[in-house]
Amino acid sequence: MEYFTIDSFAFTWIIMPFLIFLARIADQTIGSLRIIFMSKGYKYIAPVLGFFEVIIWLVAVTQIIKHVDNPVSYVAYGLGFATGTFIGMKVEEKLSIGKILLRIIPKMETKNLIEYMHSENHGLTILDAKGSHGDVKVIMSIMDRKDIKEIIPIINKFNPHAFYTVEDIRSVREGVFPHKKRRGFLWIGSRKSK
Repeated sequence: MEYFTIDSFAFTWIIMPFLIFLARIADQTIGSLRIIFMSKGYKYIAPVLGFFEVIIWLVAVTQIIKHVDNPVSYVAYGLGFATGTFIGMKVEEKLSIGKILLRIIPKMETKNLIEYMHSENHGLTILDAKGSHGDVKVIMSIMDRKDIKEIIPIINKFNPHAFYTVEDIRSVREGVFPHKKRRGFLWIGSRKSK
């Protein structure tokens, strides 16, 4: 079968660029996750991901150098990088790793929202502040990042048009947090905060 030999047209111009594309997706997805795990303080997961990232990258670059006269490989390399970055961000979004600071500045009475969040065992800090239109309350809560999808509809229910911000937090020490049951084989949320 000469059609799929290493020197064949199909291998050089189709199969090899496709393999480079896949390798770049893999290493860039792993790289994106490695950076995210590093920023969240997971010091044991990030180096393992880095090991696999660089091995895959070396394989892809080696093939580019071997086929330096093939511009399709360069395009595949670039497309794989872009696709891997996008996939890495999507995977991280699904994992919802870490803690966030939710800061809410309600437009109206906050009693029902505060009572609901207390009933769900969310620790709250409530401050009196001055806004551009007068006195306001500022409600702050630190929670698991995955919980934000449940909280935003609650904010909109109890306080439509409330202004809120969400910020990533690297580490948290002590505080009031809802108790969650462990799930699955690798429960990333089990890492103790510093």
